[in-house]
Amino acid sequence: MALIALTQVLALAVWFSASAVLPVLRRDWELGTAGGVGLTVAVQLGFVVGALASATTGLADRVRPERLLATGAGAAAACTLGVAVLADGPLVGIALRFLTGAGLALVYPIGMKLMASWFGARGRGLALGVLIGALTLGSLLPQLLVGVLGDSWRTVLVAAAASGAVAALLALGLLRAGPHLAVGVRPRAAQAFDGFRSARPRLVNLAYLGHMWELYALWTWAAVWMTASRDVHDPALPAARIALLTLTAFGICGAAGCVLAGWLAGRWGRAPVATVAVATSGVCCLLSPWAWSWPTGVFAVFVCVWGASVIADSAMFSTLLSEVSDRRWVGTALTVQTATGFLLTTVTISALPYLAEAVSWRWTLVLLAAGPVLSVAALTRFRALDRGPRTAVG
Repeated sequence: MALIALTQVLALAVWFSASAVLPVLRRDWELGTAGGVGLTVAVQLGFVVGALASATTGLADRVRPERLLATGAGAAAACTLGVAVLADGPLVGIALRFLTGAGLALVYPIGMKLMASWFGARGRGLALGVLIGALTLGSLLPQLLVGVLGDSWRTVLVAAAASGAVAALLALGLLRAGPHLAVGVRPRAAQAFDGFRSARPRLVNLAYLGHMWELYALWTWAAVWMTASRDVHDPALPAARIALLTLTAFGICGAAGCVLAGWLAGRWGRAPVATVAVATSGVCCLLSPWAWSWPTGVFAVFVCVWGASVIADSAMFSTLLSEVSDRRWVGTALTVQTATGFLLTTVTISALPYLAEAVSWRWTLVLLAAGPVLSVAALTRFRALDRGPRTAVG
């Protein structure tokens, strides 16, 4: 568990590496809103294309997962290094960020499959909670790199690329699949759509889509929202404190929320825990315009609760899908789930900065509440159907 989680933390440092240095890139590359959005969305779109290619060819279930993970981490690291060394403007940067996302499509869902291969139904929720906590820390690791290395964006990207390269070496040299791994049979493109044909996988996927509507847009723009809030209500607060609060709330508290949710799921059930988590983050979305003006101490507690709850349910959706899908195609099912979710993230990531220009950042994050509403509805229906034991089909 620890080795897989460490590999994920190191590999996923490249994900938000460009977003973390976006303020400097805006200046050096003279980026407008569209350019900044393009650099962020390119990773998501690359992930979707890579994940769908993996799913429709059966790659995720026909090649040893540790080899796929090493390949993806190495490719993403190389592309991130390419941005640091080769890119001198948004066109090359966006192209390389797209390829970074394609490489990461062999890291995140394959990491979930690897973790699931070591744990049966009893321990899988906690194990995947640890994995999603590792994803959370890895995704926000660039914020720490910026704090340590300063505003030299090329240095930050080189450090993130080095982190990804170490992850590739760890995966190739030390990771192995566990006893619960099931190897898929001949690839069948239609298998990619099985998660939306039967009721239980479809409801899990719909709940996951609602979760993703909120998650990555919040992670992408939370620091901007927080900075805009404190510029008005606590202008003396240093920018470094806001960066530290962002890392604490959405990184450390987020990882803790994942582990706690995984532990509670073993006692209360996955769907109930996911429902509580996503409902909590939905309430935070609705409260965000009022939290905007709260004193900094109360504001910090609010964003820490939001950071813990917004990601806590993620492992539940992965675990539930791994339990209600054909076990021969768990890798494909998880890959399709993440691909559709990340495709949806491009909508909210792109929309929020334009919405902020129209109504100000104070009211922008309310848009994200639509996702938790969908998730709660889907989970409620899933719990009504889920009368029998949660065992995988096939």
